Amino acid sequence: MHATIDALTFAHPHLRLRTVTAEDQSFLLQLYASTRADELNALGWQDAQRDAFVQMQFVAQQRAYFAYPDAAFWLVLHDETPVGRLYLQDGVTALRVIDLSLLPEYRNRELGTALLAACCTQDKPVQLHVDKTNPALRLYLRLGFVPVEDKGVYLLMERRPDRESIANRQ
Repeated sequence: MHATIDALTFAHPHLRLRTVTAEDQSFLLQLYASTRADELNALGWQDAQRDAFVQMQFVAQQRAYFAYPDAAFWLVLHDETPVGRLYLQDGVTALRVIDLSLLPEYRNRELGTALLAACCTQDKPVQLHVDKTNPALRLYLRLGFVPVEDKGVYLLMERRPDRESIANRQ
């Protein structure tokens, strides 16, 4: 893990990160299911069909995410309660947000803003992919992320470091 990932600090007093462990898989599955709930509920599948699909997609996603070299996989804790995940890759030219997900009851409470703000204090661009229909796109635009590549369903977005605040820290 690179030093910049280890140095993330949050303006939000109730947030902290801890490394994901094998014991967190049940929570991570629940979290993943919550990110797909609206989409899957619209299909009208029976519970068993939906649960099997979610399990299969979760396993595939985890396999893909854990293949990132030099990545950090964190559980987001709010007052010691698991509420989300933040997966980051600290690359040579950019800090990549692989995934930022929060449980529905913790969305729209400034937690995502605090997490992304901490990522944006680094001295390099921050990049992320977002589905064009994801409501989080509004947050990313508000925080200064700009689309740099259209990848069909997804946008690659980037926020460049604020040179003035970097100069003030040195």
